[in-house]
Amino acid sequence: MIETAPYPRLIVILGDQLSPAIAALRAGDPQRDIVLMAEVRSETDYVPHHKKKIAFIFSAMRHFAVTLRANGWTVDYVALDAAANRGSLTAEIERAAADHGCTQIICTEPGEWRLQKAFEQSAETLPVTLIDDDRFLCTKEDFASWWEGRRQPRMEHFYRDMRRRTGLLMEGDKPIGGRWNYDSKNRKPPPAKTTFPEPSRFIPDKITEDVLALVAQRFGSNFGRLEPFRFGVTHAEAEAAFDHFVDTGLPGFGDYQDAMTLRSPFLFHAVISLYLNVGLLDPRHVCAKVDAAHRSGDIPLNAAEGFIRQIIGWREYVRGLYWQTMPDYASRNHFGHTAPLPDFYWTGETAMTCLRACIAQTQDEAYAHHIQRLMVTGNFAMLAGIDPQAVHEWYLSVYADAFEWVELPNTLGMSQFADGGLLGSKPYAASGNYINRMSDYCKSCRYKVKEKIGPDACPFNYLYWDFLDRNRDTLGGNPRLSQVYRSWDRMDIDRQNAVRRDARIFLNALH
Repeated sequence: MIETAPYPRLIVILGDQLSPAIAALRAGDPQRDIVLMAEVRSETDYVPHHKKKIAFIFSAMRHFAVTLRANGWTVDYVALDAAANRGSLTAEIERAAADHGCTQIICTEPGEWRLQKAFEQSAETLPVTLIDDDRFLCTKEDFASWWEGRRQPRMEHFYRDMRRRTGLLMEGDKPIGGRWNYDSKNRKPPPAKTTFPEPSRFIPDKITEDVLALVAQRFGSNFGRLEPFRFGVTHAEAEAAFDHFVDTGLPGFGDYQDAMTLRSPFLFHAVISLYLNVGLLDPRHVCAKVDAAHRSGDIPLNAAEGFIRQIIGWREYVRGLYWQTMPDYASRNHFGHTAPLPDFYWTGETAMTCLRACIAQTQDEAYAHHIQRLMVTGNFAMLAGIDPQAVHEWYLSVYADAFEWVELPNTLGMSQFADGGLLGSKPYAASGNYINRMSDYCKSCRYKVKEKIGPDACPFNYLYWDFLDRNRDTLGGNPRLSQVYRSWDRMDIDRQNAVRRDARIFLNALH
């Protein structure tokens, strides 16, 4: 409940709150209140963001400001290069409140812990009223109630509850098709001769061109390529991108969700997570559309279920886990990994084709799909003993859809197992065989995926076994790894020692 106060009030809209019906706007009055939107260095510099990420957010913010003004709002918009820009959100809020004579400040709760703490710590001079962000389907309180008392609060159980709550892909109280999860039908390798649909691409308008010039000038040394820039930056463009995916990509998404290929960085993926995460798309709307497409017979069940699971299952779950466990979660390091992030994560200069391809794609597009992140760049970092906080900072920096509430649990929990199994029941560790099965990367690699040891062997092969060996005290009791450890124990001692030797040689050279 927002108490009455003298007008005008200051309505603060953050860069990931670009939703016309967001709670703070609903609590305001466009006839009397002032909207503040600010591009500030404290948000561009806390990690070295990809140039495309900065450009996407700034351009989407500027377009949203245009929409708000057209809808009757008075918008105090502070561009990054404005002469009087104070450089931080809290400083700009203080300035705007003083300039406009606002005694009450309203903001939808930030999505990231650091911003919520910044508002709380400046409460004496900056009395911001935070309103729950109801764009999510599960409130923090509902998630905390679901979480409480569960010995293993797994995503699959949460997902089933969300299906029941929303009615998506349900027939009464039963899942359509009789199964909750079709993940086992999402794992076909890339088809040999298929032409993959391209995501929607948009031509920059004058607003976006101005942002691109600003980013090129101010962030020219940041990671990634700025142009060509083809992201949508308005609600209409985001909707068009999603509709294009439903028509062209979604039918093949179910079968090939986990596939990777040098022939396409996108395959059948939607490339809409960045739009969802800044508010240009609504998760309820996109899930309802996919549900309807399946019910009408246009979309296979494994595609519809796989898509909806990512939104109402995984996306909602990691957001709940983030707020349930912060701030301690961010410092977890279950394996005690301390090695620095290899330089090639920033340059892409490595002889391993899979890593080179995923990193080059990330440089070009500020995008990689979930298996590229989990089973290539993430898997390698865990096997190589990289500090999980360094891995977290890299993911947060380089992907256009990366905001800490969604990126941190995916990185520390799922990718690096740094939370010790809170999010996942076992590490997502794999040898080169997995990458070879799910991609065409290995065919053109300098290393040989079929060789397990020696100078020509795929590094994933001996790093995989070395990782399991050196972490046996931690992982040996995991029932999901018992068969793997039995396979290790059946190796003769000379082969085990060769694995340890090759891993040591490789890691010493890497670090």
